[in-house]
Amino acid sequence: MRSPLSKIAAALTAGALTLTLTACGGSDAGSTTLRVGTLSDAPPSIYLENGRFTGYDNELLRDIAKREGFEVEFVGTEFSSLLAGVATGKFDIGSSTISSTEARKKTVAFSNGYNTGFTTVVTAKGANLKDVATLPGKRLGVVQGSVQDEFAGKVSGAHVVRFPDYNAGFAQLKNGTLDGWVVPQDIGQKYLDQNPGVPLELGYTAEDKDTPSAFAVAKKNTDLLNKLNDGLAKAVADGTVARIYGQFYKNTPLSKELRQGGPGLLVKNVGV
Repeated sequence: MRSPLSKIAAALTAGALTLTLTACGGSDAGSTTLRVGTLSDAPPSIYLENGRFTGYDNELLRDIAKREGFEVEFVGTEFSSLLAGVATGKFDIGSSTISSTEARKKTVAFSNGYNTGFTTVVTAKGANLKDVATLPGKRLGVVQGSVQDEFAGKVSGAHVVRFPDYNAGFAQLKNGTLDGWVVPQDIGQKYLDQNPGVPLELGYTAEDKDTPSAFAVAKKNTDLLNKLNDGLAKAVADGTVARIYGQFYKNTPLSKELRQGGPGLLVKNVGV
């Protein structure tokens, strides 16, 4: 029989272990706090404001977490390393307007989609980069590892310049060292709205079809994936998605699938 002292020691050890696991997060959705990799400079989707990570993506994730009984801790990172960080367990969730492409599904699993969007080329006014035929031979800036990186890489003859974040690329475009800055349309439009004195405009724009933005998790973490999908479905059904979207996107209509009572945007994963 174990002595009273040994029982107390065992209880204290178990309590310390629980506290350690909680503080560090982890891949189990039952943990109190989950680490979320995100970006700080891509409004209205994901950005840092007054020391707080916010934007449509992150506020929606906060709502889902509350519904599903866990908390989130946001950590800033570069997009190029975000999915690898999710796959290896550095982050439990990736939240960064991540397009759910087939190539990325080889590395991580995705929740169902919570947004659709467009890719656009921000250019100097009068540059006349209005279609794909005008892009060969141009210096095109992109965030490394993004869908826009993939797009620019397929433009024959284009000189692709890769950056770790959005602000760095916009700075180079303003300085005239880029012909175009290839970004999600909402991010490009937000930049123009916030910098009305800068002589830039939106050029060529293409719809991102069949790859809605989704939260990324490790393939093995099916419990967390199910919780994200359950919380997202509830947020679509009761109109919360539409409400949060409207707070950040004033002039862009929400996809009909994500409006209150809509069917949502199903994402099919690979090997999950």
